[in-house]
Amino acid sequence: MKRRTLLTATAASAGGALFSPGVLAEDKYPGKLITWICPYAAGGNADSRSRQVARLMQATLGQTIIIDNKAGGGGNIGTDAIAKAKPDGYTIGMGNFAPLAVNHALFKKLNFDPLNDIVPIMLIERGPLILMVRQESPYKTVKDVVAAAKAKQGGLSYASGGIGGSHHLSGALFEHAAGIDLIHAPYKSGAAGAQDLMGGQVDMMFEQMYAAMPSVKGGRLRALAITSKTRSPLLPDLPTMGEAGFPAVEVLNWQGIVGPKGLPAEVIRILNAAGNKALQDPELRAKMLEQGNEIAGGTPEQFAALIKAESPRWGKVVRDAKVEPE
Repeated sequence: MKRRTLLTATAASAGGALFSPGVLAEDKYPGKLITWICPYAAGGNADSRSRQVARLMQATLGQTIIIDNKAGGGGNIGTDAIAKAKPDGYTIGMGNFAPLAVNHALFKKLNFDPLNDIVPIMLIERGPLILMVRQESPYKTVKDVVAAAKAKQGGLSYASGGIGGSHHLSGALFEHAAGIDLIHAPYKSGAAGAQDLMGGQVDMMFEQMYAAMPSVKGGRLRALAITSKTRSPLLPDLPTMGEAGFPAVEVLNWQGIVGPKGLPAEVIRILNAAGNKALQDPELRAKMLEQGNEIAGGTPEQFAALIKAESPRWGKVVRDAKVEPE
């Protein structure tokens, strides 16, 4: 029976076959409710995506998946809870850009090792950011911003949703690449920063595309460039930061399914297959694409390779910019 279950899981992982409750024997995984830890508060993007993917996965797995929000510490509290969970597959969670690739350099001490205490299961998505200014701003291009910043070093400001997040690190990377000095204005959330940008309290902001789109489309904010390597089909006339002369400013915020170290290979394969199946759902795909995100999926090894590559890159940005946590 163990061998048959393993072969079934392997085949589904390779071919994306749909699991049904009848495929998995009652005494095999998953045999009970699964807890999905989200390291961020309810109502945010990580929370909503967790719920969307979990709902589809539970239909495939034949077991309920509940979302447990453990916010705080820049994602560290929830990620640490995932790392400390029993590695039986009944506690998994959302693994995000900051706690897995940034916070090891940002915080003096983490209670978990992102590369060794967390097991990647499947990357869900990657999303670019948009450099934007208020509609009345005199800056029409990225070069306009750079010229103004060089004329008055420390005279321009940019908002972020908090120290060490993708908003902040995009700005720090831009400063380094352009050789300019900007004032960083951290807010409690990206929405609060964008509100002050529209009000004229700050000059610019790198905002995640899904959050920026309503204000850009509504004419309240002007988009100058996108941080992806290629242009977005949602804003085909918007140049990339590379096209604007700063190819180093390539930033994709990402998140995926992870579990604790020691998770059995069979369980990883089952969850990976269910996750990949979820990403084929037309409604979910439409929501992700409407936000300007890249739908990912793929193998645990591919997700692990992304984390391994991103960690030293962002560690260097944090150290070069002398970023310190609040």
